[in-house]
Amino acid sequence: MCCCPSTRNTGPTLSAFNAWVVLKGLETLDLRIRRQSENALKVAQFLETRLPKVNYPGLESHPQHALAMRQMEAAGPIFSIYTGGGRAEAHGLLNALELVDISNNIGDSRSLMTHPASTTHFGMAEEARLEVGITEDMLRLNVGLEDPDDVIADFDQALKTIGR
Repeated sequence: MCCCPSTRNTGPTLSAFNAWVVLKGLETLDLRIRRQSENALKVAQFLETRLPKVNYPGLESHPQHALAMRQMEAAGPIFSIYTGGGRAEAHGLLNALELVDISNNIGDSRSLMTHPASTTHFGMAEEARLEVGITEDMLRLNVGLEDPDDVIADFDQALKTIGR
């Protein structure tokens, strides 16, 4: 049981500075998400030419593309890619990237990528992971505000190092 009456009665609260930072960030959130979504589409289109599967509703090849575009203006900055070569190849791609950082906390304004099977979903049983599409060769990518051509160039050189 909590001993602080204000926390017990009103819940935890942000400090004034942290609340100000959040409010300042909200002022440009729409612009950042629009730009990241544009960048993500461009990166996804490139990756689709080099990988066995890219799971992004912004791509016309996605099975629910039409539905997604009726419901949303853009498909957002986050999507999944599948290397086709298991955990070793997925980790090889992660390690070969120079601009895109490895992180298990995606959703930033920078391009970040994670391997869900060994990070965010590690605690799930393998059968449950596979049921929701989280395979050993799957990577989740958050495309940031960088120039999308720089992100594409980074993927191009990294894919060459793993033979794709």
